[in-house]
Amino acid sequence: MTVSGRFVALLALGVIPIVLLGREAAPAYAALGGWVLLCLLLGAVDLAIAGSPRRVRIERSIPGRVRLGAEATAELVITNTGRRTIRGTLRDAWEPSAGAAPSRHRMVLPSGERRRFAVTLKPWRRGERRVAQITVRAWGPLRLWARQATLSAPGRIRVLPPFSSRKHLPSRLARLRELDGTTSVLLRGQGSEFDSLREYVRGDDVRSIDWRATARRHDPTGGSGARVMVRTWRPERDRRVVIVVDTARTSAARIADEPRIDTAFESSLLLAALATRAGDRIDFLAYDRVVRGRVHGANGPELLSRMVDAMSAIDPALIEMDWSAVPAQVGAMTSQRSLVVLLTSLDAPGASRGLLSVLPQLTRKHLVVVASVIDPDTLTATRERGDRSAVYRAAAAERSLLDLARVTAAVRRLGGDVVTGSPEDLPPALADRYLALKAAGRL
Repeated sequence: MTVSGRFVALLALGVIPIVLLGREAAPAYAALGGWVLLCLLLGAVDLAIAGSPRRVRIERSIPGRVRLGAEATAELVITNTGRRTIRGTLRDAWEPSAGAAPSRHRMVLPSGERRRFAVTLKPWRRGERRVAQITVRAWGPLRLWARQATLSAPGRIRVLPPFSSRKHLPSRLARLRELDGTTSVLLRGQGSEFDSLREYVRGDDVRSIDWRATARRHDPTGGSGARVMVRTWRPERDRRVVIVVDTARTSAARIADEPRIDTAFESSLLLAALATRAGDRIDFLAYDRVVRGRVHGANGPELLSRMVDAMSAIDPALIEMDWSAVPAQVGAMTSQRSLVVLLTSLDAPGASRGLLSVLPQLTRKHLVVVASVIDPDTLTATRERGDRSAVYRAAAAERSLLDLARVTAAVRRLGGDVVTGSPEDLPPALADRYLALKAAGRL
């Protein structure tokens, strides 16, 4: 049960006799007591007439998934199974991070009828956003007292990563088509396969001549019909790309108001979308000391669907990354030479010791690229030296950049490659590095 402000105001009117007749006047107190009893009686009658909030049937209709930052509409259908009309308010108790609006609805629900209420959801956190219950408040005709009940009405919606970096996909796909269709090369390199035969032109490398094809095209009469044929090559398809996302404590740091892990997810999705269009096979692993998410053996549209589903429920774990287990995890997914992309943070050499210790095991068999997000404010701080505090910040920023340069050099000495960038720049930079490896015939 709950009371309204109207009932409180009605009770407050009882002080008028005391003000008019004086504090010592017995009739004033008698009038006050009678007024209070009258108000209580009116409230009890009002409560008795009110409909029962427990005599309702609840049905929910919620979309299964929504991208972070997008809107979805959830519907709530309330049916009055009681004998009295329910006049009051309904509160749908979604988690705050679900961004539900409006959360309260006014309703007049006669007996035996139903009403449909729409709630717009605009979540601002990934993962499962849940609702467990609703609260129904039914007022009497005088709106003095109300019956209130909290009823179980579970529901949930899965919030997927936003994949904002997909805006870079069309331009990279255009470059991929150019690479696949027009940039065949004469010299065969690692990670390339036969494309076609064409006639020799002056300037072609003689090592690319296909003598068997030339013999088949040879004119036995010795006339001008003889043609020398050369082979062309193109980047090989059906290669393996293994994406490993570090979900340990360093991935929880916010860079440019975005967690590192979210930037890693954006980079992974853009690279996976590009690589699967190139005909490569993608495996995804989110790991710290245990496997937080894995996608293996998926292709085409199913790949991105499974990846965003796996990513939606992953949050950073406040533990240290176990790099020693990463080579075994990669080996469990593929035994052939692959492109292994490690999305992690490159900090001071001491903090990166675990990563550096396992790189030789990976580079011995795979092509390894380490991708890390850097804070754009660090670069800005190196240029601001207006006062003493700014000078100290600039010195700290320069120290941070020097540490990053040392770790980057160590990674390259161990046979890996490094891609860095701000949260906005890292996804397209990683995609560009993938295309460059394709064009060079290394993948």
